[in-house]
Order: sequence, then C-alpha cells, then structure tokens
Amino acid sequence: MSGGLYLLAGVKATPTPSPDHLLADGNIRKLYGFSFLKMFLLPMAIITLYWQDRVGLSLTDIMVLQGIFSLATLLFEYPSGYISDRIGYRRALLIASGIGICGWAVYTVADTFALVMVAEILLGAAFAFISGSDTALLFESLRWTGREEDYARHDGRMASWAQTGEACGALFAGAVYALSPTLPFLIQVGIWTLAFAVALTLWEPPVKSEHHHPNHLRAAGEIIRYALHDNRALRASLLLTTLFGLASFYPVWLIQPYLREAGTPLIWFGPIWAGANLTVALFSFLSQRVHFSLGDSKLALLCGGLSVAGYLTLGFYGGIFCFLGYYLLTAMRGLQGPFLRHHLQRHSSRHNRASILSLKSLIFRLGFVATGPLVGVGADRYGTATAFLLIGGCLTPLLLIQLRDFRRQLR
Repeated sequence: MSGGLYLLAGVKATPTPSPDHLLADGNIRKLYGFSFLKMFLLPMAIITLYWQDRVGLSLTDIMVLQGIFSLATLLFEYPSGYISDRIGYRRALLIASGIGICGWAVYTVADTFALVMVAEILLGAAFAFISGSDTALLFESLRWTGREEDYARHDGRMASWAQTGEACGALFAGAVYALSPTLPFLIQVGIWTLAFAVALTLWEPPVKSEHHHPNHLRAAGEIIRYALHDNRALRASLLLTTLFGLASFYPVWLIQPYLREAGTPLIWFGPIWAGANLTVALFSFLSQRVHFSLGDSKLALLCGGLSVAGYLTLGFYGGIFCFLGYYLLTAMRGLQGPFLRHHLQRHSSRHNRASILSLKSLIFRLGFVATGPLVGVGADRYGTATAFLLIGGCLTPLLLIQLRDFRRQLR
C-alpha cells in the first residue's frame, strides 16, 4: 500500500530508512563485534606467569615493562587521536588492527625482555589508535541518525561486549597455555586478523562541515588547552576518570601474584579472571540504568566508595576468596566508564572528539608511567597485600578532592 493510501486511511506512514541510516545502524553492531575481538585476549589471564616463569622477569621488571607499554601508548596516544579526527575513525581502526597483528606476531618468538618490550611497544601503538576512535565512531554513527542521547547505553554495551570477549579468552587461557606457552599468542594473531576484517566493513559517516587548521601543532595544542583549562567541567571529568582508571588498573598486574601468595589454586586463575571481566561487562551494561536511578553525583560517589572498599578488602583479607575485593574494583570500572565517557562526548565535537578521548588515555598513561614502577618495587619488597593498602591510602584523598570538584562542576 502506498504512503498516500496510508494517509487516506488515517494511518501515518513509517518512513523508509535511508541507506546512510542503515549503514550507521550496521556500524553499531559491527563495533560490538570489534570490541569483542580486540579484547579476546587469551594471554592476559596467564601473561604475568609467562613473564615470570618463561622470560624470568621480576615484579619490578613487569611494572617497568608496563611503564614502557604505557610510555609507548602515551607517545602515540594524543597524536593518534588527532590523526583519527583528520583521516577518519575507520582508517584509524584499520591501522590499529594491522599494528596489533604485528605485535602479537612478535610475541610468538619473544623470550627475552628486549623482544617482549618490542611486542609491548607495538601493542601500545595499536591500542592508542583504537583509543577514542571506536567510541568516537559510535557517537558519530548515533549523531548521524539523531540518537546522541542513546550513546551511554550503546557505549555500555560496547564495553560489555569487550569484557565478555576478555572473559571468554580467560576461560580457555590456562588450557591453551598448558598445551604450549606460545600458542595463546599464535591464536591472538588470528583473532586480530578477524578484527581487521570487521574494521574493513565499517562505514565512516560524512563530515557535515569541514574545518581545516593551517597549523596542526597549534590546533592540537588548542584542543589540550580547551580540555584542561577552558572547559572546567571537561577537566573535572578527565581527572576523575583518570583516577578511577588507575584504581582499576594496578590490580590487573598484581592480582595473579596476589592470588598465588594467598594460596589460591592455579586452576582457579582463568575462571577468576573471566569472572572479573564478566563483572565489568555486567556493570557496564547496567551503568545507564544505575545512572538514571542515582544521577551523576551519587554514581560518582558510589564508584569512589567501591574503589576504597576494594583496596581495603585486598589489603586486609588474604583468604582463598580474596579475589572478591578485586571484583569491587571491576564493578566500579564497569559503572564509571560509560557515564564519564558520555560526559566527555558531550563536551566534544567531530573535529576534536577522538583527540579528547585520546587525551583522557594520555593523562591516564602518564599517571601509570609515573607510579607503576614504584608500585612494583613496593609489591616486591613488602608483598602485594601491603602494596594494595599503600595504593588505597594514596588514592583515597585524591579521589575525595576530585569527587568534590566534579560535583561542584555539575552544579
């Protein structure tokens, strides 16, 4: 029946979606798949053990190595975001996937600190190009269809798919590692090849208004000034999400030796890691609903409370179920991500969106480069439980200060 007959019958015709709208909707589903594949990281659940047992690294070496990874990511982070805003988010994801394939390939032959460092630098560059580009493409796809207000919901689902991917990888990590220590890295090359194939099918929404700056260095500096000086609300969100990010990141590298010190059976390591990622996935999925119930201020306070409670539990409780303290931090990670990224997106535009999201990661990486090696030294010298208490003691006053500023900017 034609649209005219529908109108004569008193029924409003439903407009046929344009091809661009269909492509934008397809992007959302494909970005879910890309998020799943990029985080299907078989080596993550056993990589600290691999570094210690196969390469012979100490916890201090591991934290230095992660500092190098963060430094590599740091060097690429903001430039990659700025480049992504200029060349397009799809191309940036293709570049990231290609570099990631090379990084995992190097890991298949890495048996020294130097080769592991090369692999980590390549992977740092890959994740730097992904950082901001995938979520910026999500926001632009929603904006193209007039659904920006749905961003937090889809961002939460993307994060949920990513953590589900990591959880699935963790479930099989121990068994694959038992077959061959290098097999997880060989499989990882194939997984990132699939991610490259998914990125090839993405659609780049057209830029409605072009803006060319004659001096790219000056333009990049202006974006930093806008984010860290001119827009106080944006600065408060950036610093708060950085502190939450650090709070959830230190345990990633300490939880495996912590579990071993607590006498947790090795066979539990994979399921515990999977459970942690499923916790992030679940709370990322629920983040928007909790946000609607509590609002910005109370949700931020809840995340702060979970952070402090998580470190206190890890520091004081050393029983076989000590990993439950880690789950408090992964729940916080899932809750804070979508709602704070939505704050950043609302203060961004098409020409600085990936740059600001990459700036967020840059500040986080700077924080880890400055503090990660010190955390490793503390864990080697005093044990992981004491290290968790020291981290919690340092983070708590910083969180209180930044939560106060964030709430003031909301008002």
